[in-house]
Amino acid sequence: MNTKYVVIIQCDIAHRRCSGFACTNAFCNKDEVFKDYDDDTRYISFTCGGCCGKGVASKLEHFSKMAYKKNNISKDEVVVHLSSCMVTDNYHYDRCPHADYIKSIVTKKGFKNVVDGSYISVGAKRKREEGIYNCYE
Repeated sequence: MNTKYVVIIQCDIAHRRCSGFACTNAFCNKDEVFKDYDDDTRYISFTCGGCCGKGVASKLEHFSKMAYKKNNISKDEVVVHLSSCMVTDNYHYDRCPHADYIKSIVTKKGFKNVVDGSYISVGAKRKREEGIYNCYE
């Protein structure tokens, strides 16, 4: 698959105190989960819309309409990442209780390429290994 866009969905609550810099930086530097994307792959991020995440449906709908209308990019050419602040135990708090529901909305909206995770800090990796943070992998 030729990925033309990566969408990172961030937790709305975490986004209130997190700029998303680490996820954006990881994408731009092609770190870990982003290593296989081409240099011309575009990137956008937005929040889930708040608990329970139902707001992500309208945001994805708007994104897909605009991506197709402006750049002829189909949903099959998009990979949606649920940010690490949503799907892992981390500095902000534990895994989002609505993560599976949000993932079901993403797939129901026609996005078949969904990835759990974005940026994982060295400290978070260590805390998982030490059993301080829960591991859901």
